[in-house]
Amino acid sequence: MPILVLGINHDSAPVAVRERVAFAPEVVAGALADARHALQCAELAILSTCNRTEIYGAVDELQLLQWLASYHRLSVDQLQQSCYSYSGENAVRHMMGVACGLDSMVLGEPQILGQIKSAYSVARESGSVGPVLHNVFQQVFAVAKRVRTETAIGENPVSVAYAAVSLASRIFTDLSRQTALLIGAGETIELVARHLLEQGITRLIVANRTLNRAELLAQNFGAEAILLADIPEHLPRADIVISSTASQLPILGKGAVESALKQRRHRPVFMVDIAVPRDIEPQVSQLDDVYLYTVDDLRGVIDEGRRMRQQAAEAAQEIVAGAAREFMRERRSLEAVDTIRGYRRRAQEIGEGELRRVLQQLDQGGDPRQLMEQLARSLTNKLIHAPTVSIRRATAEGDLERLRVAREIVGLDAVDGTEAESKKDR
Repeated sequence: MPILVLGINHDSAPVAVRERVAFAPEVVAGALADARHALQCAELAILSTCNRTEIYGAVDELQLLQWLASYHRLSVDQLQQSCYSYSGENAVRHMMGVACGLDSMVLGEPQILGQIKSAYSVARESGSVGPVLHNVFQQVFAVAKRVRTETAIGENPVSVAYAAVSLASRIFTDLSRQTALLIGAGETIELVARHLLEQGITRLIVANRTLNRAELLAQNFGAEAILLADIPEHLPRADIVISSTASQLPILGKGAVESALKQRRHRPVFMVDIAVPRDIEPQVSQLDDVYLYTVDDLRGVIDEGRRMRQQAAEAAQEIVAGAAREFMRERRSLEAVDTIRGYRRRAQEIGEGELRRVLQQLDQGGDPRQLMEQLARSLTNKLIHAPTVSIRRATAEGDLERLRVAREIVGLDAVDGTEAESKKDR
């Protein structure tokens, strides 16, 4: 049975549906065991993120869909409307594309590869990764690495948060030595914090209107939490300030920044105001040692990044398609080797059986010539029995394609062609 991908993602279903099909990290191992028992399937893996849930395995699609619906207490019809599936080469190509970030909401985002590696590790530790899934995942990881190496799929910012951090890295050559003040505690600031940590930032301060919310975000990143009212006290420590709140009035004014610069002895400060309305007074940009960017300033960076990533994505798609074809070709070659070995083993068993019978008869004084003729006839009949049955069945069913393939496999077309050439020569 070919490998199957059954999934649901940000393109096929809204978050209200996706969250009902998601697997929390702590239940994945149990879900794999439940699915393998219910489906009598040896190999399965589950990938579950905020934007997608996908199941990989050599399993029947309808049975897997029924299990998934049952596990999450949904109807099959409800699930079928939002799910997609791929099998064989298309499944492998899809897995490779996902790992490369080609199927992500943010084109080329790198986090998905780590999530796929985690899904593989959990499945392997659960004993649900066999030779088929192991080989597929190893090829998926290899292709993702190749795409990252050979294309610029992940090098250009395509989100406001990433663009802000990208600009910061242009101002400061070594972000690990800087301190960042993040104003706000929403999704954008959370994403900014994640990108900053990836760039090596180790000192983060999160300021928010409510301290509880700031602390909740801060504990995820090893940051310090403060109130908005405490910003002037901590501002002199900040080399990077990125703000994104829903405030209707500016939070940071020119006077506060000017005072902080004096305490910093005019060491430069990089500021990004992502908020609309703006959190940082426009007059702050007039200060000599401040690099202030607004969300409009980032738009050009984002548009350029998206264009560059799209070009890289086209190159990545070619790499993925070629790798998927090559993987399936090698897999088919291995399957052919197994078939040939099995057929050869069967032929040898028939030959050895007939030879033993003839040798016994020779020992009993049988006529050697007669026994040799008998051996030839018996070997011929037993070796052609299975192909003969298949050819007769194909003929009876009118399956001309199968009949053509059978003739090609047993060499009839080649023989007929040789005989025709011989007659032509005569």
